[in-house]
Amino acid sequence: MRNQMEHTAYISIGSNMGDKIANCRNGIAGLAQTEGIAVVRLASCYRTAPVDYLEQDWFINTVVKIKTSLPPTQLLRELKAIETNVGRKPSPVRFGPRILDLDIVMYDDDVIEQKNLIVPHPRMHERRFVLQPVCDINPDALHPVLGMKIADLLALLDGNQQPIEEIPCNFSSLSR
Repeated sequence: MRNQMEHTAYISIGSNMGDKIANCRNGIAGLAQTEGIAVVRLASCYRTAPVDYLEQDWFINTVVKIKTSLPPTQLLRELKAIETNVGRKPSPVRFGPRILDLDIVMYDDDVIEQKNLIVPHPRMHERRFVLQPVCDINPDALHPVLGMKIADLLALLDGNQQPIEEIPCNFSSLSR
């Protein structure tokens, strides 16, 4: 039986503690080393202001496009295991500081609403730190619920809010 990478998913990656770039690199490496996952495209890296809980350091954010044979719930379990392996601990502050945050932003064109998993990410259309890197990879990707191109959703955001700055990160050796 062969292991087919039949699904496409976009995974957001962020860190605002410790060596943020290394944490993101370790998250991408964890994805690349997981059976049933192939990292196929990497977005640029961005230094981004915190959203929701503002009393914390800025983030490093990016997005990777993967091919996977894993169903969404198993993919989520793998993401949580990678976060733990990189050093993430449970936090009492929702949206608070984190060593590594991995989220399924989109999975094929599926709409999933489960207790621990909502896809597409319910706030992705409001977050420049997600939309910009997805747009880097595929500006014509369609939001599965809103039916709009990612580039068009990005254009709707106020440019003065959610500051974002592209920064150098060489993660290219981590994709196929």
